[in-house]
Amino acid sequence: MEAYRQFATVYDRLMADMPYPEWLEFAQSCWQRYGTPRTVVDLGCGTGSIAIPLARQGFQVYGIDLSSDMLTIGQSKWEDSARSGGPARGTVTWLQQDMTEWELGEQVDSVISFCDCVNYLTEEEDVVAAIEATYRALKPGGVFLFDVHSPDTLERYASEQPFVLDEPDVAYIWTCELDEERVEIEHQLTIFAREESKGSSFARIEETHVQRAYDAAWLREVLIGAGFAQVELFADFKLEPAADDAERLFFAAVK
Repeated sequence: MEAYRQFATVYDRLMADMPYPEWLEFAQSCWQRYGTPRTVVDLGCGTGSIAIPLARQGFQVYGIDLSSDMLTIGQSKWEDSARSGGPARGTVTWLQQDMTEWELGEQVDSVISFCDCVNYLTEEEDVVAAIEATYRALKPGGVFLFDVHSPDTLERYASEQPFVLDEPDVAYIWTCELDEERVEIEHQLTIFAREESKGSSFARIEETHVQRAYDAAWLREVLIGAGFAQVELFADFKLEPAADDAERLFFAAVK
């Protein structure tokens, strides 16, 4: 995750088209189904693109991420939001922690981890540790919502690469290499981002990110093994059973 140190400076620009409203809508739909929380942990919160809207809606949010640079940007965005959008109804507390061993010292009503954060855990024991830590942090009846790329999605990335972006202020070349046995993909990105303070100069940023896809049945077993009493599997932002061609799998696990 420390690969995000340089990437943090251009993260929001490159992620501008990500479906944040759909993640928020999915969470709200689940909370209507399982119970509306007051306290929410956003695990792997990045720069707060989900945590901040939740706080503005009135939730008490804890944004947890391993990258201090991401959290710094998130805090700045939160402060800007307060200045431009008026007083928020809720709060955000920013915490730098590893998602495999995170803790608050108190239990919360819900934990979310969207934008395929769990795929960045490339060893099975780390996935187990993250799920067990989340179970411990939830109140009885609390719900853990997270999404992952399916194995087919990583295979598609590998078959469709390279990916190229060329815009006036930012450009990248993105290549992928898939380890088929582990269903693990290595993303290599070369990013060129305009430095506003230097006119027409561009900074070159080299990034390597590794993700691993896990079988949905195995993830369900891990959730049940951790103690979750109810586990449901959905797909592609809908509260509908996952089809074989699902690109993004969504789990809802109730303690």
